[in-house]
Amino acid sequence: MNKIFIILFLSFYNLFFINGFALTEENKIRIGLLVPLSGENSEIGKQIVKATRLALKDINSGKLEIIPKDTQSDPNKTLQSAIELNKLGINLVIGPVFYKNLSYLDEVKNLTFLSFTNKTLNLPKNVISTGINSTSQLNTIKKFIKINEIEKTIFLIPNLNYELEIKQGIKKSKIKTQKQYFYDIKPTKLTKQIEKITNYEIRKQNLIDEITRLENSNEVNKEKKIKNLEKRYTIGNVDFDSVIIADFDESLKSVITSLLYTDVSPKDKYFITFNQWFDESLLSETSLQPIYYPSVNKKNLEEFKRKFLDEFDENPNHISLLSYDLVGLIYYLSLKSDITDANKTFNSKNSFKGKIGIFDIEDNKINHQLNFYKIESGLLKEIF
Repeated sequence: MNKIFIILFLSFYNLFFINGFALTEENKIRIGLLVPLSGENSEIGKQIVKATRLALKDINSGKLEIIPKDTQSDPNKTLQSAIELNKLGINLVIGPVFYKNLSYLDEVKNLTFLSFTNKTLNLPKNVISTGINSTSQLNTIKKFIKINEIEKTIFLIPNLNYELEIKQGIKKSKIKTQKQYFYDIKPTKLTKQIEKITNYEIRKQNLIDEITRLENSNEVNKEKKIKNLEKRYTIGNVDFDSVIIADFDESLKSVITSLLYTDVSPKDKYFITFNQWFDESLLSETSLQPIYYPSVNKKNLEEFKRKFLDEFDENPNHISLLSYDLVGLIYYLSLKSDITDANKTFNSKNSFKGKIGIFDIEDNKINHQLNFYKIESGLLKEIF
């Protein structure tokens, strides 16, 4: 078994000398940074640059140097900037941010890119996805399902551009699902599909039939029984214990609302979704609760936000947290091995504890060990 090394940020922030010698320009590790510094996404890029500066400050070592280059959120410009970094002798790059900007990076074969994307399919061979991918999230959901001995889980997946990623995540995590359904996010079509999935019409008819039967019966207290039934929408259970909803924002709320309409309640079934980045609007939707989801470590995220706000007088985006961690990851790996051989470094099995959580590295892939949260009665609670 390979030994897994975990190092906390705090354990290396105060390091300034390596092996007892002061660092020189020649033995510095120069890391490229490909982000949008101009154009419509420039604010994202500028915050990432600030987060890497903050990481360098916290590490407090002269060993690393970050060289930013603009992508303009354009694949051609991204390639041009990557070539410029290559000419500077750089072989490891943080970025780019968006999946579309990976298109031509396989043309710069001796560079390794730690992209912020959470997509893992059809990546160039020299690109490593570092985002919170579906496999990482489903591994965490799988753990929750096992702890709670949930036996029947269905999966609701929107017909959007990430459905293949979800399928890949299901396969890699080996999570057991009873059925998988793909739905249209348009509200009118969505409701009809949820009705079909939950056998709503049959269960509604069961209620009507039971009321009719009681009305025509001589049962004792039938009026009271009928009155109680009239408060309900259906009779009969659905054939699942939990539902995983791979959706976000208003679309997620629409799916849960449709489930409520078909008389499937989160108080009776586990409603599990994907990383919501602690969307505060979910806290006020008490009728949709409880809701469960995996995410990064909230305490660490809030600590990073406070530190970023104190340093730059602005609130960071979520990608900034990831960029902060990636600088720490590279520094950690540089202490263990020759980071100039990036392919070898990221093929080795390692674990690294950052602000997001634990990075698991192996075979040029990065997965994240996430926390798991529950929203109930307007409050957020950490499950594990």
